Amino acid sequence: MLPELLGCVLPACKAGLEDPDDDVRAVAADALLPTAGSVVALNGQLLHSIIMLLWDILLDLDDLSPSTSSVMNLLAEIYSQEQMIPKTFGEKKKFDLNEIDRQDDLGEGTWSSENPYMLSTLAPRLWPFMRHSITSVRYSAIRTLERLLEAEYKRSIAESSSSFWPSFILGDTLRIVFQNLLLESNEEIVQCSGRVWRILLQCPVEDLEDASKAYFPSWLELATTPYGSSLDTAKMFWPVALPRKSHFKAAAKMRAVKPENDSLKSICSDSGEGTTVLEKSGEASTSSGKIVVGSDVDMSVTYTRVVTATVLGILASRLREGYLQFFIDPLWKALTSLSGVQRQVASMVLISWFKELKTRNILDMDGVIAGISSNFRSWLLDLLACTNPAFPTKDSLLPYIELSRTYDKMRNEARQLYHATESSEMLKDLLSSTPVDLDNLSADDAINFASKLQFSSINTKGEESVERNSLDELETFKQRLLTTSGYLKCVQNNLHVTVSSLLAAAVVWMNELPVKLNPIILPLMASIKREQEEILQSKAAEALAELIYRCMGRKPGPNDKLIKNLCCLTCMDPCETPQAGILNSIEIIEEQDLLSSGSSSQRHKSKVHMLSPGEDRSKVEGFISRRGSELALKFLCEKLGGSLFEKLPKLWDCLVEVLKPCSLEGMTAEDERLLTQAIELVKDPQNLINNIQVVRSIAPMLDETLRLKVLTLLPCIFRCVRHSHIAVRLAASRCITTMAKSMTLDVMGSVIENVVPMLSDITSVHSKQGAGMLVSLLVQGLGIELVPYAPLLVVPLLRCMSDSDHSVRQSVTHSFATLVPLLPLARGVSPPVGLSEHLSRSQEDVKFLEQLIDNSHIDDYKLSTELKVTLRRYQQEGINWLAFLKRFNLHGILCDDMGLGKTLQASAIVASDLAEHIALNSSQDLPPSLIICPSTLVGHWVYEIEKFIDGSLLTTLQYVGSAQERSSLRSQFNQHNVIVTSYDVIRKDVDHLRQLFWNYCILDEGHIIKNSKSKITVAVKQLKAQHRLILSGTPIQNNVLDLWSLFDFLMPGFLGTERQFHASYGKPLLAARDPKCSAKDAEAGVLAMEALHKQVMPFLLRRTKDEVLSDLPEKIIQDRYCDLSPVQLKLYEQFSGSHVRQEISSMVKHNESDASQKNDLPKASSHVFQALQYLLKLCSHPLLVFGERVSESLSSVVSELFSPGSDIVSELHQLYHSPKLVALQEILSECGIGVDSGSEGTICVGQHRVLIFAQHKALLDIIERDLFQNHMKNVTYLRLDGSVEPEKRFDIVKAFNSDPTIDVLLLTTHVGGLGLNLTSADTLVFMEHDWNPMRDHQAMDRAHRLGQRKVVNVHRLIMRGTLEEKVMSLQKFKVSVANAVINSENASLKTMNTDQLLDLFTSADGKKGASRSKRTDEKSDVDSILPRSGKGLKAILGGLEELWDQSQYTEEYNLGQFLAKLNG
Repeated sequence: MLPELLGCVLPACKAGLEDPDDDVRAVAADALLPTAGSVVALNGQLLHSIIMLLWDILLDLDDLSPSTSSVMNLLAEIYSQEQMIPKTFGEKKKFDLNEIDRQDDLGEGTWSSENPYMLSTLAPRLWPFMRHSITSVRYSAIRTLERLLEAEYKRSIAESSSSFWPSFILGDTLRIVFQNLLLESNEEIVQCSGRVWRILLQCPVEDLEDASKAYFPSWLELATTPYGSSLDTAKMFWPVALPRKSHFKAAAKMRAVKPENDSLKSICSDSGEGTTVLEKSGEASTSSGKIVVGSDVDMSVTYTRVVTATVLGILASRLREGYLQFFIDPLWKALTSLSGVQRQVASMVLISWFKELKTRNILDMDGVIAGISSNFRSWLLDLLACTNPAFPTKDSLLPYIELSRTYDKMRNEARQLYHATESSEMLKDLLSSTPVDLDNLSADDAINFASKLQFSSINTKGEESVERNSLDELETFKQRLLTTSGYLKCVQNNLHVTVSSLLAAAVVWMNELPVKLNPIILPLMASIKREQEEILQSKAAEALAELIYRCMGRKPGPNDKLIKNLCCLTCMDPCETPQAGILNSIEIIEEQDLLSSGSSSQRHKSKVHMLSPGEDRSKVEGFISRRGSELALKFLCEKLGGSLFEKLPKLWDCLVEVLKPCSLEGMTAEDERLLTQAIELVKDPQNLINNIQVVRSIAPMLDETLRLKVLTLLPCIFRCVRHSHIAVRLAASRCITTMAKSMTLDVMGSVIENVVPMLSDITSVHSKQGAGMLVSLLVQGLGIELVPYAPLLVVPLLRCMSDSDHSVRQSVTHSFATLVPLLPLARGVSPPVGLSEHLSRSQEDVKFLEQLIDNSHIDDYKLSTELKVTLRRYQQEGINWLAFLKRFNLHGILCDDMGLGKTLQASAIVASDLAEHIALNSSQDLPPSLIICPSTLVGHWVYEIEKFIDGSLLTTLQYVGSAQERSSLRSQFNQHNVIVTSYDVIRKDVDHLRQLFWNYCILDEGHIIKNSKSKITVAVKQLKAQHRLILSGTPIQNNVLDLWSLFDFLMPGFLGTERQFHASYGKPLLAARDPKCSAKDAEAGVLAMEALHKQVMPFLLRRTKDEVLSDLPEKIIQDRYCDLSPVQLKLYEQFSGSHVRQEISSMVKHNESDASQKNDLPKASSHVFQALQYLLKLCSHPLLVFGERVSESLSSVVSELFSPGSDIVSELHQLYHSPKLVALQEILSECGIGVDSGSEGTICVGQHRVLIFAQHKALLDIIERDLFQNHMKNVTYLRLDGSVEPEKRFDIVKAFNSDPTIDVLLLTTHVGGLGLNLTSADTLVFMEHDWNPMRDHQAMDRAHRLGQRKVVNVHRLIMRGTLEEKVMSLQKFKVSVANAVINSENASLKTMNTDQLLDLFTSADGKKGASRSKRTDEKSDVDSILPRSGKGLKAILGGLEELWDQSQYTEEYNLGQFLAKLNG
């Protein structure tokens, strides 16, 4: 399609290129850039015109023309097309490159001006743009030249011609490229210029020799210009743009004017007779400005010298032996000078020269090198023999010439100090003991001289202040001299290290090593330890590697010692090699930020500048040493490749000095033991750290064939990740991270296999800390490379985020947060190969986790087994949530309303988990699950499981009965998947059950463990299980402390300690409950409730029947108020004024006044609750307090209410003495129960069936005897209370549900209020009420649950003006607190804020609100739990006020009233 489109677009683009407006030309050139390949395919004449148009545009540009880069980029793209080569060949075969074709008299041949292949004419048009002020233009110019050269070089190869570049512009081209290397600060342009230089060196050697003869001395002189001096611009090439329209008419105006041949010659020719126009105009422009070396802050002078010296050496390597004198003479002059810079550059030219000769493998290379080196070797060795930096030249006392000004300054300061001391009468004697040669003073001499003049010790007591001032002035002179001489010594030493190392490197690259190697080795090692410039250090490191290579056959040889020294130097950097003596705690590591992503190697620049104030010198020196040694090892690895350890066995010995290699696969237990033993035998952890650091330094550089060998050290390094010393763990983690960067596939497989088990190792905190540290470093170090492994790491990290160790939580939480964004990227990446099957399976977990983070769409969890029932939508969502907990080893509370199928959901997830293991053939390893429920529900659970789940999958065992029966059942545990037992059995058999490990441990009606001190709770918390789940419709019953105990079973430590939890949540909520609390307390209560809600939200799933069961009939609660009967009223009033009340009150007061008498507390508390129970029983029926025998004291109180001589007990059996019984009779009558049907013998099925709840069995006895048997004989009923054996309770429930002729079921709230399904009843009557509102609500939901088809009517019978009203008021408050903590946001995963999961895993002591309550006295800790309080009846009754109505809140917190009080 492109060629067709091009035909339409090309005329417009060509017109754009011809446009006088430069912006239009720029756009036209950019538009054609992507079509360069198609442009080249055009017919000859059209292509010819476009290319010449582009070349001619270059003549019409100035410095500010925007199209410059665009035009040159298009030219470069066209000439780089493969199709241009045959076209070039076809057009040019009859022309000589160097020929300037003369046009004929008829004017037909215009090759010289219009031939796009006549490069001798066209290429110089690029010269003016090479040093353009705009970087992009300079880059375009050199890139265009590179493409031209490449095209011409390919043409010459195709043509089998040696010539591809016009010889008479070769000199100019080399000069312009050399100047690019000399002056350019842009790295890309320098690199491109280097490539152009190498292509140019493929030209005929004769042309190169001519250019070298003419320009090499100038080039060397330019390269050795000292820092701060101006370059000699007379020795540089300064092309200028051709005068616009002087020789060619501008192409944009499309008037081709044929130039005169003489002008063309003068423009193009740079060799031959006379001076060219270009050169003249160029020279004329050079005097206008100067270029100072080092003035460009973006350009490193050292780097420029290295680059220019390198290209000069490469040029020298191309020349024939007879022409080398042009090179040798300037180099000799530089080496024999006193200039350190000239020696450096000359040495680097020699290094590059010899290296290039060896690299090109010339047959007569040895002879050539021997010929050259004979000129230099002895002088280089003489210079290396001068080890004193102050006297760097043989038989000379002169220093380096670069330091002469500093020497003059130092000697002047020494003279000033000397003469000032000499002029002082007091100090003349000091000079006699300190002889000094001021004219030949060295830096060491100056330091010695100044140090011996101790002015501060001279006593000037009683002397004039003038003398004191004189001494101060002398001290100033002395300090100035010490500063200058110290600086000079430092600079001189550094310069000498640089010069000596380069001289030594030059000797190494020569053909033959000297007999004595120390003069060469010492400077090279000094550079590796101390050279600040990385590029110079690299030269020394490469030479040292070459020296080691050359000495491999030498006996005795220096190699073993050199290798050992290099390995030691890699451990010198304290920022990279942890110091065991310093880093001995996680706090120090965090303080020094040693787990951050940027290591010191990135933080340091290639040149280490002067130390900043406070910076540790050892860190900088250590960094330089490590960098140098690693460079040397890198060059060794490159040079020896796969034979590295074979040729240098000492290097492998250094790697296994402490670490032991072992097989990566199939490690036996014995191998593991030996490995652990080997590490434990290392007494000094620093030895272990150093060994690990050596591996870390060399591993990334190794040849691929050696990687398997070094990977055999990984198992040992992984053992170090779990080492007891934190510095060893850090070193091992860093080492594995570095290895993973270079060997990702090999190392990350081992990381996954080793780290995942370590993260879940509950036996060793060091394992988890080390694994967390390693993952944290991997996440930062590998970045995007970690994408395929992110799914495998995220799940184990999530499982560790609730770890008890702070450092583990911190590291894994940070890593988890970094990995989560990578999960979407991992979707399109195939999973890593070679991982074990169980690790690869976690891919499924990750898919789910992605949905969890973005919970807009969560896929349903597909159960691995079929259920015998169709799940409702909310039940599927419940199973989704249970699957989330299971996958990520989290634990939670399913607190759906009673009757929504918690039993079904829990049974389904247990069955599905078992089915998954069976599918994976691992069910033999799966322990059974344990279900703990109230005794009444054991049979119910078994029935429900058998009803909903295939019996061939889940087999249940009821673990109940006597101690002997239970003992015999234990042997059957392994034959069943699910063991169902009761809380009482757990309490009795915990010693045996805690030794077993369970798959699921499910607590049905789990609020039973709300009291953390009860025996049942303590027993349950000793059980060990993989997954822990609580089922409870009412997890918060009395106060929020209930929730702490439940979570202490699920995830110990998640909500902190009990004391922390109480301080954070319990106290603020209790304070806010007081109607008269301050606004601040009310706000603190709201904040505490909100914080707790957010904290527990993802681990609580709560749905109410109103929300999820639209088809469930409503529940109508009616409170029926009754007035006390005369007998009840008399007894109630009698109790209020009795000595019993006074006795209890006095006991309570005694306790309050003396809190230390703890023995009285239970006694007082016992009396208080006996009194409360008395009043509550009295409200239900007088007989509950009288009993069947009336005491004298009570009979005297009520005798006046009965006729004389009557039996009080018999009288009290009359219904009217208990208004509740009368109300019950009315309710039953309203339901059509107990009413005479009028026909005997017929079985009547009523429209309503009733559940009657009471707190006490005695009240049920009264109902049964006094109401049913005496007044409502037609009522059919069953009874379920504590007297019924637990095993038989479920049979009664089944009987009631299955027989519609049974009208009533009598139950105690305690026995019948939990877990039972009684949906066949539609009317409930509560005769008595529990302090705990949730017990009553649970009892209501026996009938109002899934399966109920009728409206449920609940009748609560309450005695007006009595304690019962207070109890109901308290119930309202408790219910409101529970609903605030657990509300509709817990309805499904979509509403749970699971994307904020990270915020939950923070230490409890760090949470806001932990210190909100200011009440720190001991009593306030007890206040929050009323039943344990010692404040007695008065306090308890007084604390049960009615909750405020809305008007009271409005009045109390009215802003206007508040401001009025402030002003008042």
